[in-house]
Amino acid sequence: MNLIGVGFGRTGTMSIKTALEDVGQGPCFHMIDLIRNPDIVDPWHDAAIKGEKDWDKMYAGYNATIDLPGCTFWKELIEVYPEAPVLLNVRDFDPWYKSLHNTVYALRQASEKGELTPDPNRPPPSPKLWEVIGTLLYKVDFQGNFEDESWMREMYANRIEEIKDTVPSERLTVWKLEDNPGWPPIAEALGIETPDTPFPHLHDTAEFRSEFGLPPLENAA
Repeated sequence: MNLIGVGFGRTGTMSIKTALEDVGQGPCFHMIDLIRNPDIVDPWHDAAIKGEKDWDKMYAGYNATIDLPGCTFWKELIEVYPEAPVLLNVRDFDPWYKSLHNTVYALRQASEKGELTPDPNRPPPSPKLWEVIGTLLYKVDFQGNFEDESWMREMYANRIEEIKDTVPSERLTVWKLEDNPGWPPIAEALGIETPDTPFPHLHDTAEFRSEFGLPPLENAA
């Protein structure tokens, strides 16, 4: 494992995934891989629903991880792959919570109500994957409190501090979206030269909603 991303989604994770793959540090596992390829969902479903974690099967073919569902297991992953550098990808709470509301949560609500566009650019999560997301994100990480903004704010801050307190500083790199950090922190964590190519900027709210057949929003970030 070349790098373990431990931050939540909607913090630049698609950009980081693409960046890692662009410099030969991937393939990098991301939630989008489970959406694109339902055939690899089963071991993640076993981990989420049965508590049966086979890391070799869960990460078969991948050399890095970012985003959900891997970030839910961050404590275990840093032990399973003790040599891998750890990236704490973060974002200020208010834009993070708004982005999550307008993307992942909106997609879940639309799916439950049967309101998704029948032929979006990309298929929606499979039924098994919805179980994985519902269990790991909404039950384990958010403990059923996603709509309680105050609770979410405290949880988010505590999660960041727990990671900082748990992962040795020499192993941990913090990558904050608002700082537009780009390549340098990631290149340093990987021990490679900073690429001279532009850092990817992918999967903002508008792009996410378009890909999954959700109607556009005004002033979405």
